[in-house]
Amino acid sequence: MSTPATDQHDPVADAQWAAATRSAIAENDAALAARFDDNGDIDRLLAARAQKVDAVVREAWSHCLPQDAVLSLFAVGGYGRGELFPQSDIDLLVLGEADAQAGHADALARFFTLLWDAGLPVGHAVRSAAECTRAAHEDITVLTALLEARVLAADLDAASQLAAAVSPQLIWPPRDYYAAKREEQRARHARFGDTADNLEPNLKEGPGGLRDVQTFRWMALRIIGTWDPDSLMAIGQLGADEFATLERERRALSRLRFGLHLVAGKREERLRFDYQKLLAARLGHVDNADNLAVEQMMQGFYRSAALMLRIGDRLLQRFEEQLEGEATPEAIDDLFELRRGYLAARDAAWPHDAGHVFALFALWAAREDARGLHSRTARALAEALPLIPAYNEASASLRQRFMRLLRGPQAVETLKRMARLGVLGRWIPAFASVSGRMQFDLFHVFTVDQHTLAVLKNLAAFASGEPDERFALAHQVWPRLRKPEVLLLAGLFHDIAKGRGGDHSELGAVDAREFCEAHGLSEGDTALVEWLVRQHLLMSMTAQKQDIADPEVIHRFATRVADRERLDNLYLLTCADIAGTSPKLWNAWKDRLMADLYTATRLALRRGLENPVAVGERSAETRNGARATLTAFGSSDAEVDALFARMPQIGFERGRPDQIAWQAASLRELAVGEGCVRARPVSGSEGALEVFVHSPDRDGLFAAIVATLDRLGLAIQQARVLDGPHGMVFDSFQVMPADPRQTPSAEEVERRLAHALAGSLDDIRPTRRAQPRHLRHFRIAAHIGFDRVAGGSAERTMLSLVCTDRPGLLADVAQALRQHRLRVHDARIATFGERAEDVFQITDRRDQPLDETQQQALRETLLACLDGEKQ
Repeated sequence: MSTPATDQHDPVADAQWAAATRSAIAENDAALAARFDDNGDIDRLLAARAQKVDAVVREAWSHCLPQDAVLSLFAVGGYGRGELFPQSDIDLLVLGEADAQAGHADALARFFTLLWDAGLPVGHAVRSAAECTRAAHEDITVLTALLEARVLAADLDAASQLAAAVSPQLIWPPRDYYAAKREEQRARHARFGDTADNLEPNLKEGPGGLRDVQTFRWMALRIIGTWDPDSLMAIGQLGADEFATLERERRALSRLRFGLHLVAGKREERLRFDYQKLLAARLGHVDNADNLAVEQMMQGFYRSAALMLRIGDRLLQRFEEQLEGEATPEAIDDLFELRRGYLAARDAAWPHDAGHVFALFALWAAREDARGLHSRTARALAEALPLIPAYNEASASLRQRFMRLLRGPQAVETLKRMARLGVLGRWIPAFASVSGRMQFDLFHVFTVDQHTLAVLKNLAAFASGEPDERFALAHQVWPRLRKPEVLLLAGLFHDIAKGRGGDHSELGAVDAREFCEAHGLSEGDTALVEWLVRQHLLMSMTAQKQDIADPEVIHRFATRVADRERLDNLYLLTCADIAGTSPKLWNAWKDRLMADLYTATRLALRRGLENPVAVGERSAETRNGARATLTAFGSSDAEVDALFARMPQIGFERGRPDQIAWQAASLRELAVGEGCVRARPVSGSEGALEVFVHSPDRDGLFAAIVATLDRLGLAIQQARVLDGPHGMVFDSFQVMPADPRQTPSAEEVERRLAHALAGSLDDIRPTRRAQPRHLRHFRIAAHIGFDRVAGGSAERTMLSLVCTDRPGLLADVAQALRQHRLRVHDARIATFGERAEDVFQITDRRDQPLDETQQQALRETLLACLDGEKQ
């Protein structure tokens, strides 16, 4: 029960009111949460919460302000729209002249305090009409909040006064407002990489999120004077179908945001991994064999955001036309014209069939001067999507028109446009199935369709003829392709079967063959596309998990590739695929791996698979190459022979000539038995280093090196540990900075590592670090395997470890190996998002492979180490 305001107030009564109100709000919120869980209408839930808060705010106002106070109260911002999410701010404006503000300053302070004590996160401003004008003029966000002001305690005169204070005749005329809000939107989108397809998208601020819908509303209010759908449809600014789509997707996004606030229990707009599974379960999604519940929920979000962006492009263009006016059309042909630089259909009834649609994309590809697609034509295209058949139901002539698009100018840009506008998903239904599909892991940072488009974009960059330092050979290989469209088809289909269960490479290969046969490709071209899709992971897995310096590995890989055309296409597809999976995944080390594997395989194919490279021949080639480098810098043959005699023979079999020359040069000033540490930058990747450790062998050396590199913030990509003459080791490491912002120099690495190894190795232990937040939500059951493999003239044990990645993992594994007094001869470290897949070649202290008892003991130690991290 409210009581009339007086000049005196009772703090105890205020506290009792605030406590009772807080309890009532909590009870109301709990009831709304129950309605939400019962699939209640989201707009009614938002309105109901706003109405409850309205009642509380009005009661506090009447409780604190006298009835004759010449002050008015408005809800502004989202609260002014009557949309109030569980953790949203309560934005208020008190309107009144300066003397009224001063005369009731204590009452206003009491009013705001009461609301805060009642648990409402109030944001407030106290201004006169003139102050509103000034503040809105200086800050467009103030104007935007005031555009949706709603009366809580005010008369019509006050409402009119506020509207006049921010009228377009006074400040921010429509043209200026549109330009400012458009730039604001561009900057906001840029903060999120200009894509909605982020692993942890922002439901409110991100591209295609709720802020975009609100921006369209604000623009309409300022430019046209209304957001009423009937009025907008009457003047052609909005189609009924577009409004229905906007409303449907707005409600879907609002439901996600409402649920996110509930599961987070705080104001959270980012759909973080911490909440994704909880929210998916709360929304009623259930895991199935092909699709996790969280993946189903996220696919719904990505599709909603994509539709928001698609319709938003049209609305922005129409607002622009409203401000600029229609220009005289410029005819292109019988079907199309340019309107203000945008491609437009001349016939109001366009399109009559799918052929007209393909003709539009062909013209668009040919007209590089076109700004884009005219909004009304884009809407007509959206309405005509049902006219586009699936390719297997289309006529032969229509299929050939599609192939002409693929062989024509800007083929990749055309595919991107067709995907964004929904055409590609109609033509290839399997592509529609993966549109917006995410995988709940940290390796795939884009949805399947966006990843596919990123791969195609990379292929287009290879075709541009402009060298990119990130890729050593791609721009040299591309001109050798016989039919580039074959590779584009492989890129389009390589992941198209994800989410169906089974091996997506095998299923996608079947899809690719059916598509190629339907489009009239020759058997040779069809077989190549099919093989590329089926084997698209072969090159990356070989390079990252096997020793490509081993001639036997090269021979096996070359045997599977079989010919030069396959190799060229597979190399380009692999580079494009890895670089298109995550912006951080491609680096100089992977570039060199792929380039080395490509070059070695090309030579193997040239020699003929019946003539594999012998170990002795490979060793001789490496020696000669290293010798040429050393003699070019002044070393005599005798000096080179002496240096080579101090190095392990297997190094010449597995190393590169430049690497052998660098290591040999490091020995020049050293006496036999004296060690050193050297590091050098790897070109093409900032912070990447190659580290060489030459040291007397002793127990725990590998573990000490790994722990020290880990302390330096360096992630090991590959390690090779070789035993040389005189009890010396030749250990080499390829490392990358774990944090690009902290990259130690080669000199610092040399100094720190040499200092660490000069002391007792027993004092060097792995650094304990907290697991990053995002890794806590991805648990991979550890798998530890043992196999016996050849290691030069002796046998070794190959330890395979698959588990959840975390900081310091390799250092802990190395420590476990040290604990069992095992020797490491080779290590290949591969990380795929949250998944670590590491391979080690190890022996016991006598250089013998591990027996079953030793394997079991090591397995138990490693599992205990990994399980301990979960605690």
